[in-house]
Amino acid sequence: MLVRLLSRQRVLPNFQHTSSNIKSFFSTMTDYPMILSERPAVCSLVPPGECQFTPTFQSVPLLDRIPCGTGGTSFILRFGLPDATKSMGLSTCACVLAKAELMDTNKGEVVDVIRPYTPISANNQVGCFDLLIKDYGENGFMSKYLCEDLAVGGTVDFKHIDFNVKIQAPFKHKKIGIIAGGTGITPMMQALHAILGEGSTSATTEVSFLYGSQRSDDILGGEMLDAWAKQHVGKFTHVDVLSNEPEDSEYSGEKGFIDRAKIEKYLPKASDGDDVMIFVCGPPIMYKILCGPRDQKEITGVLGEMGYTPSQVFKF
Repeated sequence: MLVRLLSRQRVLPNFQHTSSNIKSFFSTMTDYPMILSERPAVCSLVPPGECQFTPTFQSVPLLDRIPCGTGGTSFILRFGLPDATKSMGLSTCACVLAKAELMDTNKGEVVDVIRPYTPISANNQVGCFDLLIKDYGENGFMSKYLCEDLAVGGTVDFKHIDFNVKIQAPFKHKKIGIIAGGTGITPMMQALHAILGEGSTSATTEVSFLYGSQRSDDILGGEMLDAWAKQHVGKFTHVDVLSNEPEDSEYSGEKGFIDRAKIEKYLPKASDGDDVMIFVCGPPIMYKILCGPRDQKEITGVLGEMGYTPSQVFKF
């Protein structure tokens, strides 16, 4: 209900109200579907260095916000861009930094809170970009603000720096395995756009995705991934793994955690050498168990035990 009420407070972004800009603004609300299941895979690559957001923070408005999934805690947020007549120009894969001035109740003062977020929209989208964010409530300083407190029409500061640029498409690896948990799916959506979208020049002929969630209503983008898998039979497979699904659930897929047995069953083998790349993105415990901390180049954990090398694993 809160989201519905806020969405009625929509205002035009804070830019010059020329006829072309106003037309561009309204097209962002109609030309590009926000619901994930309605989104096609789109390959629209640009090289690093062309993003509208620079190393200096710029304010843009929240244009709309809708729930994502059935769990009630994740949302898709659509933001405007500094130039409403152009696309974001973000390379794949890459993220941006968001900043907001929020009250720190422990300190009793307003502080700058900065968090990284990976857009899930492609560069065919003009005048806006989309983020998928999980609301962690009182445990999530920035996420609560963006998902609950920020009114549509309110602004957030964003910037993009060189450090935000990750492994880049088009990918040279023939076989890509993906392991993600929760909102760790967002950079994987970027990668899948680049691999599956029409006109893709990636060398990848096989991509398999293990996606970990607690319950079926926590799955994000499941209908979209299933649709993409049906459209790319033989190239893309998507497997959900649920760790806390009720026993009486109708869900019949994989349960438990992403472990060695499931990796052996679904992902490309380390013995395939340079043809293989494994992408990992999720909560810290996932890195610890499967491959070692993100800031550690060495591959430890399950993937290390299975023989995967640093050149075969990319930690987002």
